[in-house]
Amino acid sequence: MGFTTENDRALRLGAASHGNQVGGLLADGWRGKEPSVARFAQRGTAALCVQLREAGRGFQGALARTLGGKYGKTGENTGKSGPRPGAAGQHGCYGGGAGPAPGSHGSAAAAARRRGSRCGLASSGWEAGAVRMEEEELSEEEHLRQEEEEEALSEQEEEEQALVPCPLTEEMLKEGLSLLCKTGNGLAHAYVKFEAKYKDLTDISLLECFIHLRYVDLSENKLQDLSPLSSLTHLLWLKVDGNLLTSARMQELPYLQIISFAHNHIKDMEGITHPCLANLSLKGNKIRTALGLSQALFSLHNLELRGNKLESTAGFNLPKLKNLYLNAIRSLEGLEALEQLTTLHLRDNQLETLDGFCSSMKCLRYLNLRNNGISTFQEVAKLQVLPMLQALVLLDNPCSDEPNYRLEVLVLLPRLERLDKESFEQDERAEANEIRQKRQEEEKETEGSLQGDMTE
Repeated sequence: MGFTTENDRALRLGAASHGNQVGGLLADGWRGKEPSVARFAQRGTAALCVQLREAGRGFQGALARTLGGKYGKTGENTGKSGPRPGAAGQHGCYGGGAGPAPGSHGSAAAAARRRGSRCGLASSGWEAGAVRMEEEELSEEEHLRQEEEEEALSEQEEEEQALVPCPLTEEMLKEGLSLLCKTGNGLAHAYVKFEAKYKDLTDISLLECFIHLRYVDLSENKLQDLSPLSSLTHLLWLKVDGNLLTSARMQELPYLQIISFAHNHIKDMEGITHPCLANLSLKGNKIRTALGLSQALFSLHNLELRGNKLESTAGFNLPKLKNLYLNAIRSLEGLEALEQLTTLHLRDNQLETLDGFCSSMKCLRYLNLRNNGISTFQEVAKLQVLPMLQALVLLDNPCSDEPNYRLEVLVLLPRLERLDKESFEQDERAEANEIRQKRQEEEKETEGSLQGDMTE
């Protein structure tokens, strides 16, 4: 018989009682079998290695008693010879050799010892594991990123393998066509709207003939190829959320103004070149960089990129962009090109500093920085370079817990009209002005005294 749930629980309790550091060494064997334990183990760092060696020796005994006692008892109660040989090897646990428990069946205890031998239960095994961790020196983020990529790749492969061909049919066309309008030359009429959602479609070749379509919604299907849409030169609006697309690349469509590629498997922004595109949503994809974004998108006003894997704002060379939505960002750079930006959503990012804002962002009026890592008002002061900033959101940042938080922000940013969606009252403005003037006078006095000391 293999490990039971009770055994697993005993092992985890044993790990917890010895400082939880042993989780790092358990990860190698439990990865795949116990994802939660493996994930915890991956968060270990090289700094714990010395503690692991010491904790390991103590945990050896606990694990030995758990294995020996449990399997000895099992052998005694059932009359069987103990656990199935090789079962522990599937888990790859580290620990101490299990001796026979009092009153246990001899063969069960022997099996437990063999299990311990195969699992590398000697103290040298613990030390080797710690050294191996030091040599790997993988950060927590690298571990998590690798795990996410493997899981995402596995999910994508499963989806692709499970694909059953499902082409668009004439019956679906009849159901989905609507909105009869005059054609471009005004001499005929044609349907200009088509909708086919939740149909599990894998092929939309039939749409190639419907060149007068202007509005197309193909959300929640299983599409991997949008090339049949290349002939729809009158297309204005396209929504393909929740498909299996890995690229947003399409042939340039001269009148296309709105596209939503939300919740696909898109990895970059290359190949999006529609000259009239004004609104683009790539929410919930796997994009890591904006460097592939075409500078030819002169009409792009709104760009939605939340739910991706972007870590930097580098590459957003979009002179007409007005609204930008991002998360997972760690650093701000390249923002000087966004001269027309009026709204910037950076909620739920990982920003600890506010370097990167510049005076060329002369149109920015609304900035959402909720739930970041801004801890000091010195960082907030860096927003003074934004001449038109009127509304700021700083909730759920460490600095928002500071005493007189609203007053301190208003002292630094006197042109601000709203903080955390609440307008400033007149008495708040008056108090902030007094504090600002007082501090300016103190700074002048300090500068004067320093100059006097230098003259002397």
